[in-house]
Amino acid sequence: MSLQGIHLRKLLKIMFLEGAPRITALRSDIREDIARQRGENEGGGDFYGPFWRDAKDHVFGVADLREQTRVRIESNPRRAALYDRLQTGFLLWWDQRRRWTNQPFVPAAGLKTTVRLPGVDASIKIASVLSVRDGREEDRFVYPYWFPEPALSEQAARLALWALAQAFQNVAGDELRVLDVIRGQTFSLDRNPLLGDEATVFKRRFEAAQRDWAELRREYPD
Repeated sequence: MSLQGIHLRKLLKIMFLEGAPRITALRSDIREDIARQRGENEGGGDFYGPFWRDAKDHVFGVADLREQTRVRIESNPRRAALYDRLQTGFLLWWDQRRRWTNQPFVPAAGLKTTVRLPGVDASIKIASVLSVRDGREEDRFVYPYWFPEPALSEQAARLALWALAQAFQNVAGDELRVLDVIRGQTFSLDRNPLLGDEATVFKRRFEAAQRDWAELRREYPD
């Protein structure tokens, strides 16, 4: 299947990893793909999704992220260090670095889609967007990148912003954000403007990852 139906954040991770970590990530995706084709569950669970739901609840005043993270760690202590990093990074952004402060915050229209980007032979999922409307009726749409490694570089962030703009053409570009959750850093088109080569760079990096995926896939029985 070769990277079909992959989430944008996971694809960014694979495209920008190098060396052994890249191979490890590709092998993990291959095993997941084989398990899906066999109708099996690869296992492992999703610990990012529950954290992100807690983060959204924190934004809208439904729950306190610190308390929710404590509960998550109690139920999954093996992930304590990761949950702590996610919480610390998110709150660094939300409490200290966020530039929009016009409360109250309420949910804006949800954004979710599967997109085929120009020149990229794959369907790419975009989901888990934090959609926020502030007290001045202004919307912000924050796409989370939550992996520990690699950190989201400026080039990776521009590719993400370009992909979001392609996927949600009815959304104003200045409303889009990409958040490196663990590092509490956001990227936006005003601070990280596109250079015009994003389609070419995305295609080149995707095709390189796809070649590596296909080569490694041959090592696994059908």
